[in-house]
Amino acid sequence: MACLGVSETGAGSDVATIATTARKDGDDYVIDGGKMWTTNGYQADWMCLLANTSDGPVHFNKSLICVPLKAKGVSTSKKFDKIGMRSSDTVQVFLDGVRVPQRYRIGEEGYGFAYQMQQFQEERLCGAISILHGLDRAIEETIAYTGQRVAFGKPILSNQVVHFRLAELRTEVELLRSLVYRAVEEYAAGKNVLLLASMAKLKAGRLAREVADSCLQYFGGMGYMNETPITRFWRDSRLISIGGGTDEIMLGIISKEMKILPERRRKDANGAKTAAVAAGTPPA
Repeated sequence: MACLGVSETGAGSDVATIATTARKDGDDYVIDGGKMWTTNGYQADWMCLLANTSDGPVHFNKSLICVPLKAKGVSTSKKFDKIGMRSSDTVQVFLDGVRVPQRYRIGEEGYGFAYQMQQFQEERLCGAISILHGLDRAIEETIAYTGQRVAFGKPILSNQVVHFRLAELRTEVELLRSLVYRAVEEYAAGKNVLLLASMAKLKAGRLAREVADSCLQYFGGMGYMNETPITRFWRDSRLISIGGGTDEIMLGIISKEMKILPERRRKDANGAKTAAVAAGTPPA
């Protein structure tokens, strides 16, 4: 079982500001710091950790390191009480003088930020892929329930406001599916999918909220009961607009790729190199 160690108490969406350090000592790294919102952190065997391995510029001083979570100096908080996604644990992880061999580093030292940005593209695309079946199922279950639930002498589904709304939602899901399929095809062809993955992630999160809320409404009182699947979908799907990069971060990336953000003066001399790393373009 693995987990990812990026977010911290003072660094979530702003990955460049993480404070966890990994200093060299002989053939080892000695790691101090902590990670927040660590999914599977309570039960994981190892963590893919992003840490500062030098004092250089924030986009070039980080590395990814595999950290065994049974190592001395690793501890966790109690499991957080989440509103959804309760089948996986989420904890805070503390690292106090954790010693791991330098050979546990992933890739080149100093390029961890770039590697992590690339991983985020893949994670965001996976998030959009994984919600498609849930959206289909939510709509199908709502059709089945409203088709047999009778009110005022006819099934709820017979009301135009209900079947028109479900038709709209199904159309939106198919549009998302087309975007996801295009992004996957381009990713498989080795193309940069930063823009498409960000769009798919943004749309998936917002559409999941829209579908879950509408479908729950048509379940009426049963939709407010924890025993119904639509209620779980309503709770679980809310995370998509937060985890792996918030909607606001996605909008920022999309705006940047559209070149409609206000121009920012770069103080460092790396210029385009910094931009490439921030976009998730690691060294060959």
